Amino acid sequence: MAPPLELSIPTTSLHEPADGSKPYTLYNLTLRLPLRSFVIQKRYSDFADLHTTITSLVGAPPPEPLPAKTWFRSTVSSAELTEQRRAGLEKYLRAMAETPDRRWRDTAAWRAFLNLPSSGAWSASGVSVEARIPAVGLREANLAAAADPGTWLDLHRELKGALHEARVALGRRDAAAGNGERVEAGAQAKRALVRAGGLVAALGDGLRALKEGGRLGEGELRRRRDLVAAARVERDGLDKLSSSLAANNAGGGGRNHGVASASDKAVLMAGGPSAPRAGGRVLGAPLPETERTRELDNEGVLQLQRDTMAEQDAEVETLAQIVRRQKEMGLAINDEVNRHIDMLDRLNEDVDVTGRKLGVAKDRVKRL
Repeated sequence: MAPPLELSIPTTSLHEPADGSKPYTLYNLTLRLPLRSFVIQKRYSDFADLHTTITSLVGAPPPEPLPAKTWFRSTVSSAELTEQRRAGLEKYLRAMAETPDRRWRDTAAWRAFLNLPSSGAWSASGVSVEARIPAVGLREANLAAAADPGTWLDLHRELKGALHEARVALGRRDAAAGNGERVEAGAQAKRALVRAGGLVAALGDGLRALKEGGRLGEGELRRRRDLVAAARVERDGLDKLSSSLAANNAGGGGRNHGVASASDKAVLMAGGPSAPRAGGRVLGAPLPETERTRELDNEGVLQLQRDTMAEQDAEVETLAQIVRRQKEMGLAINDEVNRHIDMLDRLNEDVDVTGRKLGVAKDRVKRL
């Protein structure tokens, strides 16, 4: 028996249609499955349609009532109402997902609402059919998923799968004998690379949202930035290899079938953080990346170097002012010490004069 789905609505987003119609609130519904998670976006009207359909099919309302519709307030303009409705809808879905009574979960309306397959059976290997659901292709859904620490890792796993699919497709294209097979493998690689590019962008935006929300520590954020940077390097390398193969195949009249050199394949097909970055920076010997340089291009690094030099010049000027003040204080102390030495010399001379006068006075006293 498959374990129950883990449903949550951690965030919401405001959607403004391109046709200029009224904006509305989207609820980012996160489904955690045995092997992965994904996000779907639903309006309140979708929940209302589900409630009406599922109640008529089962003959009884779900165990938790649906949050009531408001007529005088809108979630678009009220953050408090949005949060109340989000919590109510999450409680409404969890009640149906976790209740022992399966009547509501066994309906087609429930599975269609959650984009689940028609059967929830488990395979002999223990992997649920639900684990093979494709990710939502909407950019907003990917961004919503990347803003959650758990689903961020699921998206990164999907990114690695897309890069692996691109590597395999490019390998088949390299070894293909017929032009049709080469074209098909190249198109598959391109699709995987486009999907990987969208996931890289979503993961980067998700890290910024996680940093602003303070949901991850600095060490974990740095580790995930390194993962995104490595995936971006690998994706750029595979894209360069795909483009070079296409150019060779088009310009060579099919003589070399778009076959890359052994060195190109060894470097670009290996993947991982050691792969060279297409159009990357060349600043002498390789240096470890820092948080300030990790996501900068050539112009960004040059501007960062200029800013750093300006900061160093300002610090040097400040240090020079401090040294000048120390010098002035040292000269003043030297003058004061010299004055005290002069005073002590005069005191010593006065003591000598007084001693001689006392000696004369003693002699007179003796004679008396």
